[in-house]
Amino acid sequence: MSEEFEIRNKVAESGLINFDLTTLLPKGERKGIDLKDFLWQEMILKEKDFREKVDAIDTEQYKDTYVYIYNSVDTIIPLWAYFVLTAKITDVAKKVVFGNREDLEVILMHNAIQTHDFEEMRGKRVLVKGCSDKEIPENAYIELVEQLKPIVKSLMFGEACSNVPIIKN
Repeated sequence: MSEEFEIRNKVAESGLINFDLTTLLPKGERKGIDLKDFLWQEMILKEKDFREKVDAIDTEQYKDTYVYIYNSVDTIIPLWAYFVLTAKITDVAKKVVFGNREDLEVILMHNAIQTHDFEEMRGKRVLVKGCSDKEIPENAYIELVEQLKPIVKSLMFGEACSNVPIIKN
């Protein structure tokens, strides 16, 4: 007499929502613009030279990219220079920010979390995936908790087999 065994996925049956924060990461190339390349001898901003270099930018290279503008040398840059450079590429880039690559990622994730509709998680048990092959800014986890705490039944972090309870409403 042979017995049939039913294989059950207890995680799927639990009603637990697995949420991978990387699904909110905006897709697209990231490019940096170093202001030192627009300075005279990488030290001084001369308005005429600066404007000529900005005018010479081939904006096509920034089409549909996420751009971060930074300055790798210890030079004071007047604020208007950021305006001029941003005005040149903002029509083709998806987003332009001041700062380094990490600053760009924090801003992109902030925007993604603030605009995402989390309503499907209302009253549910949610597990935020802990391991990823993509780098997520730590601030994204903080913002995610702010968004989910008022609406979820419970919030956990990690993997289904090993998680850390965060909140239980």
